[in-house]
Amino acid sequence: MQKENKLIKPIRKGHQQLFAIGTLVVLYVFFAIFGNNFFSSATLVNILDCSYYIGFLAIGVTFVIITGGIDLSISTVMMCAALIGGVAYNIWHWPIALSLVLVMVTSTLFGLLNGLMVAKLKLPPFIATLGTQMVTLGFGAIVSKVMTMRYPTVTDPDGWFKFVFYKTPAGFPIGTVWLGVFFVISYVVLNKTRLGRYTFAIGSNEEATRLSGVKVDKWKICVYVISGFFAGLAAIVYAAAYTSIIPSTGNGIETNAIAAVVIGGTSMAGGIGTISGTLIGVFIMSVLKQGLMSMNLQGQWQTFFSGIVVIFAVWMDTYRNKKANEVKKAN
Repeated sequence: MQKENKLIKPIRKGHQQLFAIGTLVVLYVFFAIFGNNFFSSATLVNILDCSYYIGFLAIGVTFVIITGGIDLSISTVMMCAALIGGVAYNIWHWPIALSLVLVMVTSTLFGLLNGLMVAKLKLPPFIATLGTQMVTLGFGAIVSKVMTMRYPTVTDPDGWFKFVFYKTPAGFPIGTVWLGVFFVISYVVLNKTRLGRYTFAIGSNEEATRLSGVKVDKWKICVYVISGFFAGLAAIVYAAAYTSIIPSTGNGIETNAIAAVVIGGTSMAGGIGTISGTLIGVFIMSVLKQGLMSMNLQGQWQTFFSGIVVIFAVWMDTYRNKKANEVKKAN
């Protein structure tokens, strides 16, 4: 009986990832058949462009969701940090490298704020991060004085910024390399380090983890800091890809990242999740977005179908948890 229990989690994770891979293949084939010029190198590049910043947001929030928490502020933190970095570059005339450091510091500090509110003030993660979402949405606009911030283009003296974080002069999507590097780092952290072990332990049974002597508050703060850090990386690649950062935007992007995490097999109840599954989920969301565009559907239809995917992903996670609980009770 114990042997069966040990096998339940790997089997469920394996099945979920296979389902996610199958969904990705089916979507790609469907849009290749029914979309206009979907099966092309240009579309593939667009899919990768969408995946950069969503991928970083999703990897960061994976850690939070595995603990049983949620971070609704990741996308507005991303835009707020990008705006503040843009102010430093355009108005304060900081070097671009120093401005990017400020982007990372800003996003990480907001992650720390979320962690302190959840771990020390005992605020529900949903409420705490929803509050941070509203704060960052306004704070970015206040600091930028509601002005659009512009990052260097390829023709600017600091054009190397785009070459390093977006595309090389030859057109190679260097962003995929950065995403791959941080995917590997995150995979190792989640599966091979104490932080990773405690992340899963807190999500599986927080009280039991606390009673075993683990400083739960400390590690919960750490996962929110990680989420903030990855929001900063997302801000950098977003700025490199799109150049212009508009104040009071960003809210809603987090749903794509969270949906990608859940589709990839991470449970909203906590205790289960993989970085590889999250990355598959990211590509599913990106293929869906570009595929709907290839079928000439307007923006409202893209939002509509993305919402359907989010609902389906959460329902699938709820159903999965229900079946797992039934198996536990039966044993």
